[in-house]
Parts: sequence; C-alpha cells; structure tokens
Amino acid sequence: KKSYILPFIMNRETFSKILKLTSPIFFGYISIGIPFGLMVVQAGYQWWLAPLMCLTMFTGSGQYIAIGLFAVDAPFTAMIIAQIMTGIRHIVYGLSLITKFKNVGKWKPYLIFALTDETYALLTSCEVPENVKPGTFYGVIAMMDQCYWTLGAIIGAVAGTLINFPLEGIDFALTALFAVILVEQIRSSKNFVPAAIGLSTAIIAVILGKTGIISDGNMLIAALSLGIGALMLTTRKKAGAK
Repeated sequence: KKSYILPFIMNRETFSKILKLTSPIFFGYISIGIPFGLMVVQAGYQWWLAPLMCLTMFTGSGQYIAIGLFAVDAPFTAMIIAQIMTGIRHIVYGLSLITKFKNVGKWKPYLIFALTDETYALLTSCEVPENVKPGTFYGVIAMMDQCYWTLGAIIGAVAGTLINFPLEGIDFALTALFAVILVEQIRSSKNFVPAAIGLSTAIIAVILGKTGIISDGNMLIAALSLGIGALMLTTRKKAGAK
C-alpha cells in the first residue's frame, strides 16, 4: 500500500524525488532569501512585509528592486516600468512552456504565477514520473521553490530585527545559484550546446551594448533573442538529421 503526502495526493517516493530535485534551489533560495529579508527590515519596514511579498509577488530580483524603489519613494509608474523590464524575459519562458503546460489543468494559473528562473530551469529539464499527473508534479515543484524563498525571507527579516547585518556582496548569491543549476543541467543532459549558446550570446550582447549598437537596457533582450534563434537552428538541424 502506497503512502501519500496530503494534500497533494502524491506518493512519498515522488515527493522525495521532488525534494531531491529542488535541493539546489533550497540552498540557493535560503541564501538569497535571507538577504532580502534583511533588506526589508533595514529599509525601515516591518518584518512581515518580506514573507507577504514572497507570497503575493514572488519575483526574486523584482522584489529586491521593489524594496530599493520603495526606499527612495519612486513614482508608481517608475516601479511598474522597472518590474516589466525586469520580468520581460518570462514572456520567452512562457512561450517555451506552452506544450508542457498544455495538460496541467487547474495548476496552470499557479504555475504561471510561480514561474521563476530557477523553477523554469527545473521544469524544462525534469521528466514526470509514471502515474503522476504533470500538473501536480510541476505544481509541487513550483510550490516547494516558493516555500524555500519565503522561508529564507522570514529568517532574514526576523534576524534583521535583532541584529544589524552588512549587505555587501549579497548580489553574488543569485549568480552562484544560477551556476549550480547550470552545472546540474549539463550533468543530467550531457549536452553542452545550450550552455555554449547562452555564454556566446551573452558575450555578444555585452559587446553590442559596450559599442553603443544597442542600449544597456536592451542587452538582456538581445541575448535572449539571439539565444532562442540559435537554439531553434540547432534543434531544427537535429530534427532534420533524424
């Protein structure tokens, strides 16, 4: 008789697999969630604002930007524009997940809301176990990631009310997390092509920005566009070869 984890109606074996799959995200989100909580408190806000933002906003870097904009009393329109520009890459993420999200049922609204860079990396590289609904599997992955981020923010916010922490260097934690996820993806897929394309397009975009061909604010969009185009070409060539 199988033992199930409520309320997800998921057996323990599958849930254990999700915990193992999301373990890099756990350590990464705790390490970058704590500084976010500290930042909220040091900006003069109550500690509970940190977990509230994680539950209702959950945008990672967007939350860091929001606190900075709140602190300088930025206009509301500036906040909206900043968040749109920060999250515009998710349009590309969403387009690439149309097929995966086709049969996720009632989980779709939450999966759209909870889609972060790290969750996207997991969803595009994992396989749904047999006899498990895709929506449930993907949804629990996204939910666990959000729980990790919220837990980190709570720890940081509560600690920030008791101790004054320096915040220098916290931005590198997010970069380190991306590096860990990249290594895990390469190890599991044995495919270096996407990583090579990502690195190459990022370098090209930076060069274009430094030479003034494109503005600094458009470097991310340029890198994503170049990367998607290159991936489409390589995928088409592989499909043609088969």
